[in-house]
Amino acid sequence: MTTKIFIDGEVGTTGLQIRERLETRSDLTLISLGEDRRKDINARKDALNAADVAILCLPDEAARESVSLIENASTRVIDASTAHRTAPGWTYGFAEMDRDQTKAIAGARFVANIGCWPLGLIATMRPLIAAGLLPADYPVTYSGISGYSGGGKAMIADYAKMGAKAPQFIPYALTFGHKHLPEMTLYGTLARDPLFVPAVGDYYKGMLTVLPLQLGALDIVPKGADIHAALADHFTAIPGSFVRLAPLLDVARMAEIEPEANNGNNWLTLYVCASDARAQVAVIAVYDNLGKGASGGAVQNLNLMIGADPATGL
Repeated sequence: MTTKIFIDGEVGTTGLQIRERLETRSDLTLISLGEDRRKDINARKDALNAADVAILCLPDEAARESVSLIENASTRVIDASTAHRTAPGWTYGFAEMDRDQTKAIAGARFVANIGCWPLGLIATMRPLIAAGLLPADYPVTYSGISGYSGGGKAMIADYAKMGAKAPQFIPYALTFGHKHLPEMTLYGTLARDPLFVPAVGDYYKGMLTVLPLQLGALDIVPKGADIHAALADHFTAIPGSFVRLAPLLDVARMAEIEPEANNGNNWLTLYVCASDARAQVAVIAVYDNLGKGASGGAVQNLNLMIGADPATGL
C-alpha cells in the first residue's frame, strides 16, 4: 500500500522541486489537481483530506487556509512556508537540530519545514550554545548570499528579464526586521535576535552563510579546535545526518567554499576557519537553498514521517 501525497502549490519553485523528487517513487501515490482546479477551494479541500501527507508550498496565508480545510484527524502536514515555524503544536523540520529531532519529526502530525536562511545559523549556534562554548546572549552577526531562486517565481522572473544587466550582489533586509528572525532566535536558542544581513546573487541557486565569532571577550575563550569538536560531536551523533563537517581549516582560501558547491543534493557542509592568536572564528555553511534549505529538507522530513529510509529520493 502506497502513501498518498498531495503537494498544495506544486507549480511553485519549491513544489516543483519536491514533485521531481517524489514522482518516480513506487512507495508513494501523488494526488494532483489540473490547472483549472488548483485554485478551487473545494478541490483543494478534497485533496487535502484524501492525502496521508499534505505538503504545503504556498504563501503564509494560503498555508494557514490549507490547514483549516483539513477536517479529519489523520492527514499529516509538512508546511514549507513560514506560517507555522514558531507556532505551538508544530514540530520544527530540521532533522539534525537535536539528537532526538528525527524521532520528533517521525511522530509528528504537523511539521514546519526549516527555512533556508535559518538553517545555516541554527546548525552552527545551537550546538555551540548547547556545548557551553558560547552564551545564549552572545551578540550574533550573521550574513551570507543566496541564489535568486530563493525569492520565488517573482524574483526568478525579474532576473530573467534583467539578463546581463542584473546586479551581481544585492544586500537586503537592511532595516533588520527579516521575517526569519523569530525562527532563528527560537531554534538557535539565542537570548536576542541576531544582526542579520542577507544578500542575493546573480545565479539561480546555492547558498553560503557566514557566522563570524569574536571570542576574545568571553570569560573562557574557546579555540578553533573546541568549536570544531563541538560541531563534530553534535552531528556525528545523529543517524542519517545530511550535515557534514570539513576538517578544521588553516588556509586563507579554498575554491570549494562557494555557494553552488552543494547544488542538486541535500548536504549542508560546515567549515570552521580559526585564528587562535586573534581569538576569531568563522563558521561557514554551504548548501542548496532549494535542496536542504527547502525541497530536499521537506523530502527528508517526509521520509522520516512515513518510515522510509531518510535518504530515499535525495
